[in-house]
Amino acid sequence: MKLTVVGCSGSFPSAESACSSYLVEADGFRLLLDMGNGALGELQRHIGLYDLDAIFLSHLHADHCIDMCAYFVARYYRHEGGRCGTIPVFGPEGTEKRLTTAYEDVPDERSMSEVFDFRTLKPGSFDIGPFQVRTERVSHPVEAYGIRVEHGGRSLTYSGDTGVCAELGRLAEGTDLFLCEASFTHGKEDIPDLHLNGREAGEFAQRGQVGRLVLTHIPPWTDAARNLADARAAYTGPVELAHPGAVYEV
Repeated sequence: MKLTVVGCSGSFPSAESACSSYLVEADGFRLLLDMGNGALGELQRHIGLYDLDAIFLSHLHADHCIDMCAYFVARYYRHEGGRCGTIPVFGPEGTEKRLTTAYEDVPDERSMSEVFDFRTLKPGSFDIGPFQVRTERVSHPVEAYGIRVEHGGRSLTYSGDTGVCAELGRLAEGTDLFLCEASFTHGKEDIPDLHLNGREAGEFAQRGQVGRLVLTHIPPWTDAARNLADARAAYTGPVELAHPGAVYEV
């Protein structure tokens, strides 16, 4: 598998990065994990506008899904070749309504479903193209999911947004690459069921004996270097900060 970081800023885009979006590729199939603010523009640095095969939305906060409204425009009002066919979009219950409400001026209430094949996420295992995936509901104020993606005996796990929870530990156990949010600073914010800090991300990686930890979803106001140091203090394996354009072969 090939993982490309499209955007990795938390809460809103930074001067250096769009919000959460990660491209996973194998066997010519392209799966996008989240499409937050600014992600659609950055995505076009890596693949063509119409080259995606499926989209996974971890939850419906704007910094993880709002560029789907812009992608609707690109697919519905395609200038050359006519309107695009549907693409599978895996998201929490109410994803279609959320995006339709955000866009507001759709031609009719079913227009989104003419280019997006909405499929409701639940905890479980299923296939997306050549990938075997497993999803778990994680701890966040809205319905949110982490995902483990497997192919050819290798795996990567994406936390989405979450506080400390056993479900995340199950997803991450033994994974080759753990793409984990680290929004908060240890000793500064202590809000349960919302986000992780660098130390907590490192502890999950250590307990799960993951192969590599990549910290992501760090908001512009959080000291990323501090979170990296905290993660390294808790995890003995390789750990680094996500950055736009980073590519990992898993």
